[in-house]
Amino acid sequence: MKKTSVLVIDDSAVVRQVLTDVLDGHAGIEVIGAALDPIFALEKMKKQWPDVIVLDVEMPRMDGITFLKKLMAERPTPVVICSSLTQKGSETAVQALAAGAVGIVPKPGIGNRRAALADAASDLIQAVKAAARARPQQLVPKAAPVPAQPRLNADAVLPATEHAMAQTTERIVAIGTSTGGTQALEAVLTALPAVSPGIVIVQHMPEKFTASFAARLDSLCRIEVREAKNGDRVMPGRALIAPGGRHMLLKRNGAQYHVEIIDGPLVNRHRPSVDVLFRSVAKYAGRNALGIIMTGMGDDGARGLKEMHDSGAATVAQDEATSVVYGMPREAVKLGAVDHSLPLGAIALEVMKYA
Repeated sequence: MKKTSVLVIDDSAVVRQVLTDVLDGHAGIEVIGAALDPIFALEKMKKQWPDVIVLDVEMPRMDGITFLKKLMAERPTPVVICSSLTQKGSETAVQALAAGAVGIVPKPGIGNRRAALADAASDLIQAVKAAARARPQQLVPKAAPVPAQPRLNADAVLPATEHAMAQTTERIVAIGTSTGGTQALEAVLTALPAVSPGIVIVQHMPEKFTASFAARLDSLCRIEVREAKNGDRVMPGRALIAPGGRHMLLKRNGAQYHVEIIDGPLVNRHRPSVDVLFRSVAKYAGRNALGIIMTGMGDDGARGLKEMHDSGAATVAQDEATSVVYGMPREAVKLGAVDHSLPLGAIALEVMKYA
């Protein structure tokens, strides 16, 4: 089996060596080079282009964000950011995701960095393996691997129901996405007018990243975008993004919808989980909802979208050609959960047609 080739770019010799040792220690990964800044890296990449790049942000001659934007404009390549500036959902982390990074591994701070980086080896290896399956702007036929440990489904948070939904005048749009979703959500939400249906979103992101991500989208969109808080009302002109590290459920009080933010186990290896959100939408909104599953790795959301479909909701999947990773949409299509597959550029119009 072909190994995943990796190029490490970091101005610290210690970090370059530790990252190289960690990655080379995995049987499926091969580090083909290391560079102290993007200028040196580009020279190395003329000889052999890597499958994945592990990239720092603060570097001489060219910073990591500038290099990332250049790379995505000229030759899209999966990039994992490893930087001390991406701790706790910083603005730098949001910029990196918006520019096309497919993974972020916060770099430990001062102290025994060699030991701390070694402790973070598992996260780094998983991020690189996940990035290797992403192909920005290209078709990605490979599905996510089956994890060794048992996975919980949405039953762990919200039991399944066959409860019939009452019709309401308000419409709900529920969106689930993962790898590549930060850019996809920006494309959809910035295209919506100020008067649009209430939207609830699960984007797989670590804890504390979602607040900065939502704030950035809010500054770009005509609708209000914010990280959801328990009890927030879902209303026209507002999009609520599930906070990283917690599940978000849709609930109904009379004819009004609101969200409930809860703790709980990982579902499909994620918290928040798209399946959890979609199941709650199927239960409390039924045919008054539109479900949209977009680019992402794995199958989280596929079964939940099928429950929405079976409850009478309209359902849409992002098509393969415009998905960074056609994993979640593919699984939903395979289950018969999808009414229509649409390119990314047509999804905002579909939202307004539904409204």
